[in-house]
Amino acid sequence: MRTNSVKASDALASRQWWVVDASEVPLGRLASTIATVLRGKHKPSYTPHVDTGDFVVVINAEKVKVTGNKADALKYYRHSGYPGSMREESFRHAIARKPEMPVEMAVKGMLPKNVLGRQMLSKLKVYSGAEHPHQAQKPQVLTTPATPARA
Repeated sequence: MRTNSVKASDALASRQWWVVDASEVPLGRLASTIATVLRGKHKPSYTPHVDTGDFVVVINAEKVKVTGNKADALKYYRHSGYPGSMREESFRHAIARKPEMPVEMAVKGMLPKNVLGRQMLSKLKVYSGAEHPHQAQKPQVLTTPATPARA
């Protein structure tokens, strides 16, 4: 038996677009599903050293939920590099200020911390509302394990 390894040129041809509705979905479960698709682990042609993943469009990022008291306990940190410039912000303030940021940060934490991970993160498109400019790519609906049943 020979093991087939996917080349980068082969991976580019088989990219798909997925759209995920983040309304009332727990942040961590949403992020783990998105990270799996961005890495390409849902495909039989997954290769760890090649970006075989697909594009993911997240809509309604402002409606993502967190359980328990994480709205106040979950903190996001940033530092400008100057002494004394560490800033912290709770999930509640971050989602009000920039609704896309908590989803992007959660997915970023689940991807590899190298050039390949940054390349995978560039295929993530997050929007706070229900509208997105990627209709021309004909994205398919991606269901997450925690997606609530819609009537």
